[in-house]
Amino acid sequence: MSDYIVSARKYRPDSFGTLIGQDNIARTLKNSIVRGQLAHAYLFCGPRGVGKTSTARIFAKAINCSNPTADMEPCGECESCLSFAEGRSYCIRELDAASNNGVDDIKALMDQVQIPPQVGKYSVYIIDEVHMLSQSAFNAFLKTLEEPPAHAIFILCTTEKHKILPTILSRCQTYDFNRISVPDIVQNLRMVATKEGVTVDDESLHVIARKADGAMRDALTIFDQTVAFCGQEIHYEDVLRNLNVLDYEYGFRIVDAALAGDYASALLTFDEILAKGFNAQYFITSVGEHLRDLLVSRTGGLEALLDFPDSLRKRYAEQAARCSVKFLYDALGVTTACEAGYKAASNQRLHIEYALMRLCFLQAAPATDAVAKPAAAAPVEAPKAAPVAPSVETPKPVVAAPVEAPKPVEVPKPAAESSAASPTPARRVAKSPASLSLGSLIAEAEQASAAESADHSEDPIPSDEEVTAKWKDLADLYSAKPRLASAIQNAKLELSEEGGIKKVLFKVVAENQRDWIRANMLSQMEKEFRKLLSTAKVGLEVGVVPAEAQEKVIYMDQDKAKVLMSENPEAAKLISDLELDTN
Repeated sequence: MSDYIVSARKYRPDSFGTLIGQDNIARTLKNSIVRGQLAHAYLFCGPRGVGKTSTARIFAKAINCSNPTADMEPCGECESCLSFAEGRSYCIRELDAASNNGVDDIKALMDQVQIPPQVGKYSVYIIDEVHMLSQSAFNAFLKTLEEPPAHAIFILCTTEKHKILPTILSRCQTYDFNRISVPDIVQNLRMVATKEGVTVDDESLHVIARKADGAMRDALTIFDQTVAFCGQEIHYEDVLRNLNVLDYEYGFRIVDAALAGDYASALLTFDEILAKGFNAQYFITSVGEHLRDLLVSRTGGLEALLDFPDSLRKRYAEQAARCSVKFLYDALGVTTACEAGYKAASNQRLHIEYALMRLCFLQAAPATDAVAKPAAAAPVEAPKAAPVAPSVETPKPVVAAPVEAPKPVEVPKPAAESSAASPTPARRVAKSPASLSLGSLIAEAEQASAAESADHSEDPIPSDEEVTAKWKDLADLYSAKPRLASAIQNAKLELSEEGGIKKVLFKVVAENQRDWIRANMLSQMEKEFRKLLSTAKVGLEVGVVPAEAQEKVIYMDQDKAKVLMSENPEAAKLISDLELDTN
């Protein structure tokens, strides 16, 4: 147990050649050593686990090495390299700014800086997590950082560059470290697995690499955890279970269900995922990522954007070939909207289930309607097939039109006959729960809408005079909203008749006012206006008066004077004679 060393420490880079994913930084530092152009202060910044502190150590060893290689790598055999490896070097010192972040700590460092190195040419001070220094400590450090002794070099490392004072940044050469790519992490993990005698497949390594999110240290830590769980043989299923990662298989199953219009399978898959303890928002995010990968796989020339092994790439290509670009685009819109509104939803599970049903109906909705239409036709025949009992009379006001038409003389009829001849439409027919379906509900809604339109088929078309007369009454209805009432009162009307409906276009003076009315009030205003006119054959639309047609209102006295002078030459002459100032 005492001899065990975690992989993140055991396989930590000790030369520029072993750095992963930072080739440009390694090349720049080696060139500066070769040319003797060493700065007195460096700032290494970037995400966690990408090699900032390791690079600082390698650079410090290289500039103090007595026998560097031709490629400017530290030899590892001279006194400077050996003393650093054994932890007894007085030339290379590391300071943790998280625990030494006060003014007194910086003063102690300033005293140490004055001491020249015993071995090597430079005293290198590596300050890790430098953003943790206090404001006063930063200020105390400024002068020393700007003009240190010739033998002193500072290397500052941080993950939060934005927290460092600009005065500190201006005194350092800044190097931004990149996140390590998935292929680079997989390659390094495969090398570590080979040295440790661990058997692992490419799919498992890719899962570990994606879980690490660009950090090599995190990847090695996850690798150690996986080896502790699986032993010397690592299998893909064990990695998923150990790391609690959602299998790619679920993404393929959801898309297959969406292509087939089988929303039941999609909901059951979602329930299975919840039963395994996965977060619902993480699930919908993974579905969106799967759709993105399908779209990338389907588009030629974007293969570099997929970080998958070859076996998984083939499966993505196969499913992507069965999806149209429009389907993938619409599906991404559904998942993105679902993810954005997830936290605000009161019933979050229903929110995601509704999104899954929308995915399944992107392509299958027409087929569902086609099946549901024969069942929806049954309510039309119902009034004829089921006569009403004689004791029940159908009231006349139910079918009365808003504008009464001349009626013939009523002749008394038997109750059964009059009920059978009643034109009252059946708005909804009770159904057993077993007959309810999405298609039948849609068909019922369409039938109800058609019946409502039929009720108003005999409504008269209002005249222009009637519309103009009732327009002021519409403004009075919104007196509680003065701005809206004023906009209605002052609007310019354009009346036309189209398709048997009186079209009323009222124009306001501003585009934002038009957009607000159209989005929030137009539908309600149209209903109220129809009530005022007692007819459904009228429609409202809102527009904007062109700028050149708007009346310009003059507010300033100077402008009023100019208008007066332009319209009345005598007034202009009088003002000139009296030498009056109009400005």
